Amino acid sequence: MPDILKEMLKKLPAGKISEATFEGANIVLYTKDREYFIDNKGTIRALVNEFKKRVELRPDPAISIDEDKAKKIIKKLIPEESGVSEFIFDAPRSRVIIHVEKPGVAIGKQGSILKEIRKETMWVPLVRRMPPIRSKIIESTRAVVYQNAEYRKKFLDKVGHRVYDGWLREKKHEWIRLTFLGGARQVGRSCLLLQTPESRILLDCGIDPGTDTESYPYLDAPEFDIKNLDAVIVGHSHLDHSGLVPYLFKYGYEGPVYCTAPTRDCMALLQLDFVKIQRNEGKEPIYTSEEVKDMVLHTITVGFDSVTDITPDVRMTFYNSGHILGAAMVHLNIGNGLHNLLYTGDLKFGKTHLLDAAHTQFPRVETVVIESTYGGRGNVMAQTAADDYLADVIIKTVKRGGKVLVPVLGSGRAQEVMVLVEELIQKKKINPIKVYVDGLLWDIAAIHTAYPEFLNRNMRQLIFHENKNPFLADTFQRVGSQKERREIIDSGESCVILATSGMLFGGPSVEYLKGLAENPKNSLVFSCYQPPGSLGRRILSGERDIMMQHQGKSQMMNVKLDVHRVEITSHSDRTELMNFIKKCTPSPKKVIVNHGESSKCLDLASSIHKTFRIETTAPKNLEVVRIR
Repeated sequence: MPDILKEMLKKLPAGKISEATFEGANIVLYTKDREYFIDNKGTIRALVNEFKKRVELRPDPAISIDEDKAKKIIKKLIPEESGVSEFIFDAPRSRVIIHVEKPGVAIGKQGSILKEIRKETMWVPLVRRMPPIRSKIIESTRAVVYQNAEYRKKFLDKVGHRVYDGWLREKKHEWIRLTFLGGARQVGRSCLLLQTPESRILLDCGIDPGTDTESYPYLDAPEFDIKNLDAVIVGHSHLDHSGLVPYLFKYGYEGPVYCTAPTRDCMALLQLDFVKIQRNEGKEPIYTSEEVKDMVLHTITVGFDSVTDITPDVRMTFYNSGHILGAAMVHLNIGNGLHNLLYTGDLKFGKTHLLDAAHTQFPRVETVVIESTYGGRGNVMAQTAADDYLADVIIKTVKRGGKVLVPVLGSGRAQEVMVLVEELIQKKKINPIKVYVDGLLWDIAAIHTAYPEFLNRNMRQLIFHENKNPFLADTFQRVGSQKERREIIDSGESCVILATSGMLFGGPSVEYLKGLAENPKNSLVFSCYQPPGSLGRRILSGERDIMMQHQGKSQMMNVKLDVHRVEITSHSDRTELMNFIKKCTPSPKKVIVNHGESSKCLDLASSIHKTFRIETTAPKNLEVVRIR
């Protein structure tokens, strides 16, 4: 569709449109005609119906009234009980973002208040719910987009031209292939390169935090050329899927990064924390906060079930994966129906305290790339049993006057544990105790309250009611400094401590462990996967006298506390993975298994083949799989 804008303009009344531009795959038309902006007589809807694209009409910035005057008018129009807190004006795109406590009140019946704002100010109002937990880090991350509004507008237009301006490469044959640059027969550094005659798309770009030898994907593979990369898609925010994305910008990538809005916010926080950890360990960070900001500036957020074109021959839809907040399975329609690929990333096919189970209904699916973290025959976990086990550990540890340390990943597991502990207290299964939530985890809890639409119905309703919001419970105490950590370690009170990193490769959890390890009254609870070679795996394997390296110095640690493993996991176990394939509609013709230890990948692939008579494969890193 190289002339789609010209074709659209031919369908509209002459002289009404001052500028026609792209915002990614969406089309935005600007007008200097006030009356036409207020009532376009259905002409924009007719365009949408004919071209099957998202089209938005906005006022030209030239006719938008002064920002200060607009703010005063909006304050008068929006009821005070909505709790207006701030206005952000995106002048190049004639939009004003209005943060309120009660969006429904601010919007009005059938959008009546928004319509009045448009009419009175010539700005397009976007109402956003102000999260009950404020975070300066979150706000500064989002501010990157608004502070560079002019660049952002040009960037989005450039992305749209890549989608609509026709093919860049000569098409002689139709083919599709996947190159596994990381995450094949291993957990960590997930990175897949999708290639078609026209497109080069990266699915995730993570690191392996559990090792110093093979931490990063094989970006030196001959198939990968950053200059030809069209798009990066990030399924969720964990570092083993997103940790290396800023590195791409360090070496010249300037294209789009597609993910959900909570994934954008969470992965930026985790990446900044990763930089901090590397510096604290005396290492030179592989990228800086500037590359993280650059990534945020080039991120295009997409919601679940929303179809968007990302290259001339690839159309993308995100579906809930059930893994963590905003985690998405990536459905790619390739070659205008030639082939449909589903990349599950990490998935949870079972409802948790926070999220609904992974989606299983798709328009078409021929190939599924599925994870196998817990795909082994012995990996069968019951959520209720895990909850009861954790409660028992906490009760026994508190009774003997000890502390419970739970190393967690930044997003997902920590918040599940927070909700679980609060639930145990509410049901009087344990006495009220302090739960210390270390800095980064508090910010990510704030992100959970900012995006309730990504949570399950029960949790969404709790967050909407301030007196029932589990994240605002008095039991939770934020920890933000080294001094506060020391005070918690030295205090005589029993408590629960949630801290990153979950794999003990650095971060506050290691600091707490050093201070608590030699007291047998304390407990250490692992609640996430511990990769081979990691400190967590060594402790789980029974090692108790451990030589540690910290800032270039060696230190002996004698582990005397109780060690427990509780699978409060946001991954599917073996049964759930098999059920996901069984329930997947339509049934795939081919399944590719990755993101698991070699034995688990091979075992799951074999079981899927024998049970469902589906072609399966479990490739190694650097293998290329032709899927069409």
